[in-house]
Amino acid sequence: MDFIPYLNFLSRWLLFLAVAYKTVKTKEKRWALIATALFINALDVESYILTPLGISIKPEAYDIACSIPNFLIAGLLFWGGIQLRKERSQFKDVVILGVFAIAAYIWIFLLATDFFDRFEHSFTIKSLFPILAFGASLIYVGYVLRNYVVSKNTLEELFPWGLILLGTINLTYPFIRNVESIASTAFLLAAVFRLMAAVGALKFAIFPSQMAVFEKPKQQKPPEVKGAFIFKSKEDLEKLIPNFFDQDVIIITRNPPKEKVPENTLVYWLTRIEESSRSGDGRVYPISPTKIDILIHLITKNLESGYNAVYIDGFEYLMIENGFENAVKFLFDLKDRVVSKGKVIALIIDPRTLTEKQMALLEREFNKM
Repeated sequence: MDFIPYLNFLSRWLLFLAVAYKTVKTKEKRWALIATALFINALDVESYILTPLGISIKPEAYDIACSIPNFLIAGLLFWGGIQLRKERSQFKDVVILGVFAIAAYIWIFLLATDFFDRFEHSFTIKSLFPILAFGASLIYVGYVLRNYVVSKNTLEELFPWGLILLGTINLTYPFIRNVESIASTAFLLAAVFRLMAAVGALKFAIFPSQMAVFEKPKQQKPPEVKGAFIFKSKEDLEKLIPNFFDQDVIIITRNPPKEKVPENTLVYWLTRIEESSRSGDGRVYPISPTKIDILIHLITKNLESGYNAVYIDGFEYLMIENGFENAVKFLFDLKDRVVSKGKVIALIIDPRTLTEKQMALLEREFNKM
C-alpha cells in the first residue's frame, strides 16, 4: 500500500483548501478556526518538513512534540464547532474549553516526566488523551456540520460524515498502532474518509446547495411600526397594524401557508421533516423546532440583509419541544435583536396555552395593543 501516504497528503490539503476558500469567501472567524486546525493537520511538520530535510526529533521530546498538535487542533476544532452551532459562545462553552486547556497543559508536563513509563502499555496511555481529544473534536465538528450547516441528502453530506468517520478511526489509534496487520488498513481508511470529507467540503464551499439563509428582500421598506408586540390572534394583529404583512416579513410558524408566498416574505416552518426539503414555491423552509440555535442565527442574518419585521405564531410548539425556559430564552433573545435593529416583532399567543405566570412574563417583554 505504497500509495497511502500520497492519498493521505492529497486528502489533507484538499480538505484544508476547501475550508480555507470558505473562510476567505465568508470572512467568518468560525471557519478561520477550523481552517487553522486543518492547516496544522495538513502541515504535519514531522512527516512533510523535518523528515525530508533529514531532521529528527529528539527521542526524549518525541511524545510531547506529537501531543501538542493534537491538543492544538482539537481545541481549535471544538471552538470552531461551537461558533458554527451558536451565534455566540456561552459561559459554559468557555468553561469547558478552559478545563480542556488545563488538562492538556498538565498532560504535556506529565509527558516530560517518567510518570507514564511505569505502566506496561506506556505508548497507549501516553497517546490516549491527545488522540481522544483529536478524534472527538472531528466527530463534534462533523455532527455540527450535518445538523446545523450543510444541506442534507446532497453531496455536501460527505463533508460531515467524512469527519465523523475519520474521528472514529482516530480513536482506535492508541490501541492498533503497533498491530501492523490492522494499522495499515486503518491508515488507508483514514485517508479515504479524509478524501471523502474533502469532496463534500469542496462541493459545500464552491457550489453550496440553496439554503434558508441570508435571503435579501427585493423591497426593503422601512417598518411603519417599531418594537415588540403581543396579540391573541393574527386577526387582531391585522386590525391594529393593517400593513404589517406589506413589509419585508420573516414568518416563524407551525402552519405553513397554503397559497403562494409573496416575494417580500420568508417563512420558517417548524416541523420535524427533513430540512433539505422545500415547500411550495421555494420560500418556505422546514426547520426542526429543536434547532433554535441555528434558527436564531438564520433570522439574525436575514434581518441584517434587509428584512424588517418578524411574525411568530409557533411559540407553543417551540415550548413543547424545548421546554418553556429554553423557548422563552430564544424568544427574548430574538426580540432583543429585532428591537435593537429598530425593527418590529409580533408574537401571536393563545393565553389559554400558558399559565398566568408565564403569560405575565411574556407581557412584560412584549407590548399589548
